Amino acid sequence: MMINVSETAASKIHALLVEEQKTGGGLRVYVQGGGCSGFQYGMMIEENGQGAGDQVFEAHGIKLYVDPISIQYLKNAEVDFVDSVTGGGFTIKNPNATSTCGCGSSFSTE
Repeated sequence: MMINVSETAASKIHALLVEEQKTGGGLRVYVQGGGCSGFQYGMMIEENGQGAGDQVFEAHGIKLYVDPISIQYLKNAEVDFVDSVTGGGFTIKNPNATSTCGCGSSFSTE
C-alpha cells in the first residue's frame, strides 16, 4: 500500500460521505502546482469512483483515489485528521517532502 489513511481520518471521511449521501465514493487526493513551497495538496470527495489511470487504495473501509501524476509525489504518504485550536482539518504526512511551509498544505521535493 502506497498511501495510508489514519483511523481518525477514515472515520471523518466516512462521516462526510454519509452526510453528503455519497457512501459509494471516496476521497480524491491530489497534488497541484502552487502554494508557498511549489506544490500543494488537494482533497475532495469523489463520488464518480475511479477515473482513467487512477490508483485506488483502501484503508479502514475508505477508498482513496489518486491520479497518475500525483501518485509520484505521494508515495508512502498518510492522510491524517488533526484537531487543533484553530479547527480541525485533514493533513498529509509526506515522507517525500524536503521542505514544507507553516500552513502544512504546501511542500517541495528535490
